Amino acid sequence: MISPNEIKIKAERKYFSFLQSVVQAIPFSRIVITGDKTYNKTSIADFHNEILALANQSKEKKGFGFTIEYQTVKTKTLGMQSLPTIIYFDSEKDFLKFLGKEKEVDIFIDNWRLIHSNFPELKDWIIKNPTKIIQHQDKWEGIIKVCNYFKNCPKPNLYIRELPVNVHTKFIESNQSIITELLDLIIQNHINLNERDFEKRFNLKFREPLIRFKVLDKKISQTYFSNLDDIAIPVSQFVNLRLPLRQVLIVENKTTLYTTLTLPKMDKTIAIFGQGNAVTNIQDAKWLNDISVLYWGDIDAHGFEILSRIRKHFRHTKSVLMDKTTFEKFFENDSGKPATDTTTLNLTENESELYNLLKTNNWRLEQEKIPFDYVNRHFCNG
Repeated sequence: MISPNEIKIKAERKYFSFLQSVVQAIPFSRIVITGDKTYNKTSIADFHNEILALANQSKEKKGFGFTIEYQTVKTKTLGMQSLPTIIYFDSEKDFLKFLGKEKEVDIFIDNWRLIHSNFPELKDWIIKNPTKIIQHQDKWEGIIKVCNYFKNCPKPNLYIRELPVNVHTKFIESNQSIITELLDLIIQNHINLNERDFEKRFNLKFREPLIRFKVLDKKISQTYFSNLDDIAIPVSQFVNLRLPLRQVLIVENKTTLYTTLTLPKMDKTIAIFGQGNAVTNIQDAKWLNDISVLYWGDIDAHGFEILSRIRKHFRHTKSVLMDKTTFEKFFENDSGKPATDTTTLNLTENESELYNLLKTNNWRLEQEKIPFDYVNRHFCNG
């Protein structure tokens, strides 16, 4: 026999469709709860306890909640008994008071009407997402202020915290998910659909990634950077950099970038911290096409996949210290990350042979495990 707790669980499952009917102005209709028609057949006392537990939580006993209709039937083991045949909520008040949702629904009604009055175009969204309205029930005034601002000014070109919207400074950052969902509908003709980042998607200023590099030529450091040799500048400045360089060395790991200070003097050279796949940040630096580009990454499948992606933009890129001799000399049976790239890579024949070996065995030699003296000898001889 169904228990009061099971009735509540089943009633909660009908709450979503109830909220939808409220938005659609559909009159309340009886909500029927289907239950288990079996009952305790071994003991008349246990049977009566089940019936009593159910009856004590019903509208007849409490004045609200579910109504029970009974039918007297002759049972095989317990004789003539009154069994529940149907359980239902006969009114909206009974349903909501039983679930403890009366206040929540009052707030929901105020909020969905507020949303709709400002943005009638969101009616379908409101119907499909009543629980989201409840989840953000104390934030709708602020969300609507933000959405109204973007509706009137869809391309602000300001930082988030510069927006002239009367909400606290972190409000937009804290509610980006729901605001994004709404703005995608409200200003759909003005958004950058291919961008997932909030600022880029909605035409805001954003904090640019920094390109960090070390100047390996002391003369360039003195002439252009007041003797500074460890530099970090925004991507937009890096792509317009004008230095008398003959080559750049892209290194994958930050630790390796630090070790570039120990490299032999390298005229007209800088070493760039590539940050793994973030090397694509430098793809618009067209001046790199006019000088030598060297890439030094981990000797693993991932490292060669990054190399291939760099060559997509700078075809003349050469790998350094990523050869079979170096690998066999210092490999310590470390495992790498499983290869994920299924495309044909832009590698030389020797690089492809080593890549396939690493990929098949999931092997890895990190840059940091190559001794300094070996690295220095390579660059001195180079």
